[in-house]
Amino acid sequence: MIAHSEWNGGSTFEGTTANGNSIFFDADPAHIDGPSPMEAVLMALCACTSVDVVSILQKKREPVLGLRVSATAEQAPEPPRVFTHIKLTYAVSGRVRRRAAEKAVELSKNKYCSVSKMLEKAAKVAFEVVMVDEDEPA
Repeated sequence: MIAHSEWNGGSTFEGTTANGNSIFFDADPAHIDGPSPMEAVLMALCACTSVDVVSILQKKREPVLGLRVSATAEQAPEPPRVFTHIKLTYAVSGRVRRRAAEKAVELSKNKYCSVSKMLEKAAKVAFEVVMVDEDEPA
């Protein structure tokens, strides 16, 4: 895996992967031109675990219609401002059994999600599962 970041002037940077995918980062507190790098880490965590959970539920033939993973995080007060606590909320929609959703989240957290495993070295990662009305996508 290869990536690089290039300064675009001001407080914006463009991160690019070897295959040309890119994301703009904005280090200004207003984050007008993109997420901050730390926000991008939280987004990557949400995406990583989402991929796992949907895949696990589909393999178990659970009728998942939607999944939204939200993250809230606390950072250390002084540099380096690493995350110290992260809470993930999984909003699952469809006629999914609660226990199946909880097991999928546990498997993602404890076995499959590499982003979560890396972040756990610095932060406590907690989660909750919320079952959404099965007729509405999460």
